[in-house]
Amino acid sequence: MQRASRLSRELALLSTEPPPGISCWQNGERMDELRAQIIGAPETPYEKGIFDLEVVVPERYPFEPPKIRFLTPIYHPNIDSAGRICLDVLKLPPKGTWRPSLNISTLLTSIQLLMAEPNPDDPLMADISSEYKYNKQQFLINAKEWTEKYASQQKRALEEKTNQSESKATNGSAMQKRKGSSISKKEKQPRMGS
Repeated sequence: MQRASRLSRELALLSTEPPPGISCWQNGERMDELRAQIIGAPETPYEKGIFDLEVVVPERYPFEPPKIRFLTPIYHPNIDSAGRICLDVLKLPPKGTWRPSLNISTLLTSIQLLMAEPNPDDPLMADISSEYKYNKQQFLINAKEWTEKYASQQKRALEEKTNQSESKATNGSAMQKRKGSSISKKEKQPRMGS
């Protein structure tokens, strides 16, 4: 009960007063499955990228933190290839710093800050962390390439257009019937013994 009323308040606040560059909404009917988007901050390799995240709210929320992961691939020392995020506020003490007074908006803002300021001393991706520490120019090039490849607005627009075209083509062919016939191919039965 506490979880539902708190989530309702948080989602209402996120829709009316979202933090800059962040949006969050309910995914379908389930209140415990949310989606979020973070727009890459200016002057970072993630600039203008749109990053989708999944937010799963546990039964014991707010006494347990939500599980948040990136759905959009991102080149970052603290985010692995499965989208998992190494950030202390996403974990319970003693390893983490989650407290019930924190909320989803705070977590998403913390993730946005982590994107702008990686923590190479607590990495999930050791190779990317090493690159960030010892060859920052190469890290910036790679992170920018990934952003353009996976999170750019042009790429998203193209994917949406492709998905819509495929959907129309599939629906159109499924609806086609033989001229002069009211029986679709699936409804026709092979004749036995003729």
